[in-house]
Amino acid sequence: MDPGLNLEDQIAPIAVLMDELRSEDVQLRLNAIHSIPTIALALGPDRAREELVPFLQDSVDDEDEVLLALAEELGRSFEEYIGGPQHAHILLGPLENLSAVEETLVRDKAAESISKVAGVLSTAQIEEYYIPLIKRLSQGEWFTSRTSSAALYSPVYSKVSPAVQEELRKGFAALGADDTPMVRRAAARWLGPFVKNLSKPHVLSDGLPVYRRLQSDDQDSVRLLTVEDLIVIAQQLTPPEVKEQLLKQIRHSVADKSWRVRYMAATHFNELAEAVGAELVREELIGQYVQLLKDNEAEVRTAASGQIPGFSKLLEREVILARVVPCVRDLSHDTSQHVRAALANQISGLAPLLGREATVEHLLPLFLHLLKDEFPEVRLNVISKLETVNGVIDIELLSDSLLPAIIELAEDKSWRVRQAIIEYIPLLATQLGKPFFDEQLGNLCMSWLGDTVFSIREAATINLKKLTEVFGVEWAKVAIVPKVMGMGQHPNYLYRMTTVQAITTISPSLTLPIVQAEIIAPLLQLAVDPIPNIRFNVGKALEVLATTFGNTPRRIVPALEQQKNDNDADVRYFSMRALQKALSESDKSGTHACRL
Repeated sequence: MDPGLNLEDQIAPIAVLMDELRSEDVQLRLNAIHSIPTIALALGPDRAREELVPFLQDSVDDEDEVLLALAEELGRSFEEYIGGPQHAHILLGPLENLSAVEETLVRDKAAESISKVAGVLSTAQIEEYYIPLIKRLSQGEWFTSRTSSAALYSPVYSKVSPAVQEELRKGFAALGADDTPMVRRAAARWLGPFVKNLSKPHVLSDGLPVYRRLQSDDQDSVRLLTVEDLIVIAQQLTPPEVKEQLLKQIRHSVADKSWRVRYMAATHFNELAEAVGAELVREELIGQYVQLLKDNEAEVRTAASGQIPGFSKLLEREVILARVVPCVRDLSHDTSQHVRAALANQISGLAPLLGREATVEHLLPLFLHLLKDEFPEVRLNVISKLETVNGVIDIELLSDSLLPAIIELAEDKSWRVRQAIIEYIPLLATQLGKPFFDEQLGNLCMSWLGDTVFSIREAATINLKKLTEVFGVEWAKVAIVPKVMGMGQHPNYLYRMTTVQAITTISPSLTLPIVQAEIIAPLLQLAVDPIPNIRFNVGKALEVLATTFGNTPRRIVPALEQQKNDNDADVRYFSMRALQKALSESDKSGTHACRL
């Protein structure tokens, strides 16, 4: 604080901010909450502790967005403004009040901020202030405070004495047996982080009973959260202990009557398999996984399909062929397009695991079938992962089916599908090679430049730039540049516009001789096009050329000087900008001769 200011001047801004916190305007209060670090800094640590924090503690009767902002600000190292970590426990007061409000977002943010504060508290502060706070919240009359308390056990468990640890274990167990489903749900959500802090004897004596109770809960919203707890507990135990203690629960989760629980089991199946060990995967989990792949619900089959390569890595090749591949074959004919799309996205991951012969025999027919699927997303997903397959088998084996699939996607009525296949063309070009590409896909790539949708034309020009980088500048000189420049003479202005935009995009990837010989003359002809949009885009293209090739092209400057006096304001603006860039590049090049 500036000692030159008198006391009234020092306090005036603080009073204004305090008034804003009491204002009827929500936005003003929100702004004031975001300014509380400034208020605290101006007040100094003593007054911030004695005046500001108590004021904030009484400010919980407000709009949810204001309370959310307050909970967030108090967790942003706010202890620095009130005298450091030795006073951080003072922040627990307002945060405790925020932990009991009705709005879930506010409670979650308050609990998160309390956990951050716990990180700077000493053991003495934790046992004197934090533990009583947990007890008050855990035993609160309203479920809101009990729900918030579940998140607060794990941050401090390892910092307190064994006697207090025992109290915390008992307190968490009580939350897991609470009468209110919302509290049990919170306990299921935070059981995993809590168990990570327990020693193995306590995992078995305290963690497992809580997990088992929650895993058999009558609410599926509680049971589905226990899948992640199961993984954490399995990671803490040895494979024989997992088999003895958790096998029954694994079976129950995979075969749960609620599809949402089975969906969670399918989504996290790879993590579970890695946690339980190879022996149990072979003996038990392969059967459970097949069960999920054949589930009645499409959502479960979709989630299980997403785990195919990851889970198969844990299996022997013969087991994959005997147990997984038959399921994959069935899924490729699934009635749900979402299941087939998920499978198409993952099936290529099996190729490296099976090797060339098995891939040709078992997977190649499925690739070919999926490439003919009626839904574009399925075909797109197969094409997007061809790189993985190409490492195992020759892409030519797929090319006969690949080409019709690409052409169908390229002509799809949805422009988003057309855009997606354009983005995969450089990848396909790398896999298929230059001769096949020139023969089969070259004309297709040029046809996109005339698409009715601007996003497609834009994606097509970017595609040509990437193809130039894949096949080289000499290929572009023969295969791309003549066709692009030829469109500049088209009677439809959109084609002429696309020529200019394509030059702007591609020219940085070309060499100066190609630009000199093939591009400059047709581009300067378009500088006098009757359509203003084309003329100002020519200005943009000339700016790119000047920037890319350093020396100012001699033929560019006169064209820009002429455009500078154009009737259209946009043309004048872009030509002036390009002219300045061209002249500045000319100055940088010094005495070098202009080469265009």
